[in-house]
Amino acid sequence: MAASRGGNVGTSSRSKESDAGGWFVTLALGVSLLKCLLIQTYHSTDFEVHRNWLAVTHSLPISRWYYESTSEWTLDYPPFFAWFEYLLSNVAQYFDPEMLKIENLNYATQATVYFQRFSVIVTDILFIYAAKQCCSCVSKKNDQGDLLEKPSFVLAVLLLWNFGLLIVDHIHFQYNGFLSGIMLLSIARLFQARYAESSFLFATLLNFKHIYLYIAPAYGIYLLRSYCFTGNNPDGSLRWRSFSALRFITLALIVSSVFAVSFGPFIYLGQIPQVLTRLFPFKRGLCHAYWAPNFWALYNAADKALSIIGVKLHLLDPGSIQASSMTGGLVQEFKHSVLPSITPLTTLLFTGISILPSVLCLWFKPRGPQGFLRCLILCALSSFMFGWHVHEKAILLAILPLSILSVISARDAGIYLLLATTGHYSLFPLLFTAQGTVSATL
Repeated sequence: MAASRGGNVGTSSRSKESDAGGWFVTLALGVSLLKCLLIQTYHSTDFEVHRNWLAVTHSLPISRWYYESTSEWTLDYPPFFAWFEYLLSNVAQYFDPEMLKIENLNYATQATVYFQRFSVIVTDILFIYAAKQCCSCVSKKNDQGDLLEKPSFVLAVLLLWNFGLLIVDHIHFQYNGFLSGIMLLSIARLFQARYAESSFLFATLLNFKHIYLYIAPAYGIYLLRSYCFTGNNPDGSLRWRSFSALRFITLALIVSSVFAVSFGPFIYLGQIPQVLTRLFPFKRGLCHAYWAPNFWALYNAADKALSIIGVKLHLLDPGSIQASSMTGGLVQEFKHSVLPSITPLTTLLFTGISILPSVLCLWFKPRGPQGFLRCLILCALSSFMFGWHVHEKAILLAILPLSILSVISARDAGIYLLLATTGHYSLFPLLFTAQGTVSATL
């Protein structure tokens, strides 16, 4: 009878695991089918951006990747993403080889559309896997509650069916799901105390898209404080003698090896200055064509209002007012009419100051992975509010990690509801933008 009870327990456990896997697969399959229905929707000029990058990486030797400028949509992502485009191009040639010709600007045949759309859907498999790992981090043992109340189920819905990602990737067109998958997987590895894997994943992510540099302080401080230092004093303060040189060297080797693989060929070719110029095109201007509703948007509005008032009160010469748009088209450098003009260094200073409190809190009171996650979210929000040339989709950098906290803490759930509502609302213009509208890629 004991053996029978043991068998029943084992069968019941396997049944629960099967049920859990069943609803997750259903959610993942359902959203994948929805993405397929969005294939024929409008796409932005980012579609042409990535088609051009396919052509550049396929048609030219690596020594010319960051110099090619036939199209205005030059390659401006880190090397790993360039190699990612190269790998995709080797598949794209079987769909329509003409899309891989650099001179075929704005090329969008049906075969090209299908290939690029499906490339986003297929690479989202990594995002699905990362979401599953995050769900396992918040699932509770012996959870007998209703499915709709289980943290893992709620988190799976919030991540897999994220409205912002659906708009940006599967209508507007980009690869944010694939990249967000790497970020979420690195976060999951920290929750699982697999620090070396997490550092490898995040270093890899930085070499796919450098916008994630904004959340690098959270990773650096947390790994140093909670992994390289192995103990605390009884009062919770850091025990300096607990520093592990071996762990620090391990992390340093992992990160430096990833960057060496990524940038090594360009160091050998002597092209690092050119690559960095492409990665950080500061002349694009303070605000993006798809401008983020942040501090600088209010700053621009205030400058515009003051200039109008100044002209009406005859305090300003109308001829001195710059007529070019701050937010439309291919945004370039813009000088404010009344308020001081903002430089990239100014935005960096504002961002650094706004990040500092959360980073210091993480150092003095780490509070485990949840403390790290809160710091990461605050770093993302700080960069969104004060960063240079911020796209409105950058809000996803905070919303996706906050999804994890929202199923752990009721207070964080309220914050998530507010941020997700306002943040996703700011993405709505991407649904109604005409196909000819210009969007930069960072």
